[in-house]
Order: sequence, then C-alpha cells, then structure tokens
Amino acid sequence: MSIIIKNLTKKYKNGVTALNQLNLEIPGGIFGLLGENGAGKTTLMQILTTIQRPSEGSVSMDGVLYSETSYEKIQKKIGYLPQEIDLYPNLTVEECLEYMGALAGIPKAVCKKRIDEYLEKTGLCGHRKKKMRQLSGGMKRRAALVQAMLSEPDFLIADEPAAGLDPQERIRIRNLLADFSKNRTVLFSTHVVEDLAAVCSRLAVMKKGRILYSGSTRQLLEAAEGHVWSCIAADERTAGEMEERYLVSFRQYMGDGGIKMKIVSGEKPVGDCVACEVTLEDAYVFAVNFFEKCG
Repeated sequence: MSIIIKNLTKKYKNGVTALNQLNLEIPGGIFGLLGENGAGKTTLMQILTTIQRPSEGSVSMDGVLYSETSYEKIQKKIGYLPQEIDLYPNLTVEECLEYMGALAGIPKAVCKKRIDEYLEKTGLCGHRKKKMRQLSGGMKRRAALVQAMLSEPDFLIADEPAAGLDPQERIRIRNLLADFSKNRTVLFSTHVVEDLAAVCSRLAVMKKGRILYSGSTRQLLEAAEGHVWSCIAADERTAGEMEERYLVSFRQYMGDGGIKMKIVSGEKPVGDCVACEVTLEDAYVFAVNFFEKCG
C-alpha cells in the first residue's frame, strides 16, 4: 500500500492557501508527518480521507486515483482519528464502538472480538461501561483510535494520536500503531518529535503547506550533524542573550547554577561551544529553520 500525492494545492475562499504544490509519497509501514500548528497537516489528512477536495493536483492509493467515482471504494480502505473528537456522549464506550462497527458493516461477532482486543491494547477494558462523556480527554482519544482501527483499514490516518496521554500511555499507543502498521500504511501526524523518534524510520516535515523534507529519519539526523552545539551558560542573563541570538532546542538547569543549552545554528556559535550528538528534535528544528533557506 502506497499513497502518491502530486502537486496538491488547497485554496480556501478567504484567500488562504493551506497546501501549495505539495508532492509526497507515503509508503507502507508507519510514516511520520511532522509540522508546527498551521503547517497544513490537518488539511492534508482531510483530503486523504476524502473529507475535503483539493483545489489542484492529484492523490492516488495503490494506483487508484482519488475522484468522485472512486471515493466510496477508497473510503472503505481508510481509518481516521481526527484531532477533534465528537463521539456519541450518551453511549457507553462499548455501545459506541459496537454502533460504529455496525455502520462500517463489520459482522457482529467479528466486531465484538476486535473491540475486546483493542480495548485491552489501549488500556480501556476497565472503562468499557462508562459513558463517553464520562471519559477524560486522553481516554476519549484512545476510544476514538479503537474506532479508527475497528475495520482494520489498509490506510490508517492518525492525527495527534498520543495527545493528552501520560508517558506510559504514549508508549502503549506508539507501540500499538507500530504493530498495526505491519502489512498496512499508518500516517502518524504530530508536532511531538519524541513520538515519531520511537517508531518511525521514515517521515516528512511540513511548513506553510509545503514539504521541506521527506525521507529516512537517519538522513534527516545526518543533515543536521555539525549544526547542533552544546554550551553552558553561567547564569540566566547569559542564557537569555544566547536565546536572543540563536535557536535553542534544549536547556537544563545544573546543580552549580549553570544552564546547559543546545543550539541549532548554520555556523558555530560564538563562545565555548562544542558539536554534540543530534536528536530528532534538533534535526526537526534545523529542517524548519534552515532547509527552506538552503533551497
């Protein structure tokens, strides 16, 4: 399963261009989509799910072009976890999932088995009899993810799947998506770099409706090597001066009152700085701030 996007553009009536001549190939397995708020990630995902129509360009799924005549066929292959969740508040978790499964045409016995399996994997077994409105935000997100996976779609699109979850649950959901991606395609969209670093070997970085980078995580890390520096600021004033002058991707207070900092820069910063190991977060900061300038 692969999705090929060519020259995709989305313009709204208010003059805003959310996507601008975007080109991207999403391969099988789990593929990360990184970008700040407003980068166009949600618009792209809504076009991929057929909720929105593009202004220009094309999308194809395994050779099938998105069009009015193919939307019904394509929709059956897609599962979608949106950023905004509005499931049936007066139904229990179990009732809600059973209803959504019925709407998707999943046989009752198969649906029940899958609900049991995914509630276990998302840590929601003990909450299956609660009304949806009684769930915390993180629990609603997990229930919505179960709903998106129920039909076991060929293409799962997950918009911020770990939002609102504690660290342990984030790990659980990341591992679940990684397992689910075997023999399928999972698009994992987030602005939390740590989530992708754990499970994605390939990703794309978006900014202002364009793709700045698409490829392997390793190559993105390599591109940032030699552009990430470590230094220690003696006090807050010195740290503040560094932050005004450079992009700081990390700061940590030390026991002696100093402040350890990581700086992302095209050139070596002034002062006593040394090149250091690059994390995916550093590489992402480098990409969104320097790739565009480098052309």
